[in-house]
Amino acid sequence: MRWSKLMLIPLLGILFLSGMVGVSHSAPITLKLAHVVSTSAPYHIGAQELARLVDLKTKGGLKIEIYPGGQLGKGERECIEGLQIGTIDLVVTSTGPVGGFVPQMLVVDLPFLFRDNAHVDKVLDGPIGEDLLKALSKAGIKGIAFWENGFRNLTNNKRPVNKPEDVKGLKLRTMENEVHMDAFRTLGADPTPMTWGEVYTALQQGVIDGQENPINIIRTHKIYEVNKHLALTGHVYSPALLLMNEKKFNSLSPEFQKALIEAGREAAKYERKFIRDNEARMLEELKGFGMQVTYPDKKLFQKATEPTYKKYESRFGKDLIDKIVGTK
Repeated sequence: MRWSKLMLIPLLGILFLSGMVGVSHSAPITLKLAHVVSTSAPYHIGAQELARLVDLKTKGGLKIEIYPGGQLGKGERECIEGLQIGTIDLVVTSTGPVGGFVPQMLVVDLPFLFRDNAHVDKVLDGPIGEDLLKALSKAGIKGIAFWENGFRNLTNNKRPVNKPEDVKGLKLRTMENEVHMDAFRTLGADPTPMTWGEVYTALQQGVIDGQENPINIIRTHKIYEVNKHLALTGHVYSPALLLMNEKKFNSLSPEFQKALIEAGREAAKYERKFIRDNEARMLEELKGFGMQVTYPDKKLFQKATEPTYKKYESRFGKDLIDKIVGTK
């Protein structure tokens, strides 16, 4: 039997539409992103920008679903563990818990290591930061970009803090971060690691006296309701990390990998800018909520925490520490 051209054309159209001939249409790939802070916090705002950029750069081929407030892990350590086993694809986390998986990362948590925001950006967006991100591969983690928490400050319910001696005896919540804990021990404090989701209640009930965090966290998580005193110590700059399960990252096409890294680093700049642009306003709001703010001499605290450097020089390498400090 011979087919006429008139019969063949509609048949080919039917086959094409049914997927038997021509282009196959794959569904978008959806990635789960987790963090432990509120939807008003910079992590979440950065994650929303990341999702927007990824969608734009991949023309909808890659989607990011955001799970805030500890929905996929009560603490950051749990989120990182979920990332490693593949139940979570992406995590935004502070560097503290990452030190339990890649100890080298804790070098950035040394007290008074960074002078200011310009110094931070030079180090973390340069070769030093790139090497630290690559080191995460040892733990099956793809380091995409350094985001930001900001410079950390001290709050408590006992007394104003103006000098290092005022910290002595305070029971302070810290991250599960041995460098932070050792720094506070040198000041005579009692550092108490605790999952972030438990901190507000612990402060409310007097289980701990205080905590330490950047202004944006103190404001967005309403620490002013449970702590009266805020000391602008700026004792540690706290980076954040955008991390991905390495196997999942490697399973993506080169085009999607490129788009994800580009979006992650663009979102990093967006998130950092949000924090820095809003810090002064948030500080004034904290004062308005009744927090009593002090401005300690940071040089006194820097001198008091110098023993922390001596303890960790052998682990991180004095050369690396000097290279960070000497970056202009």
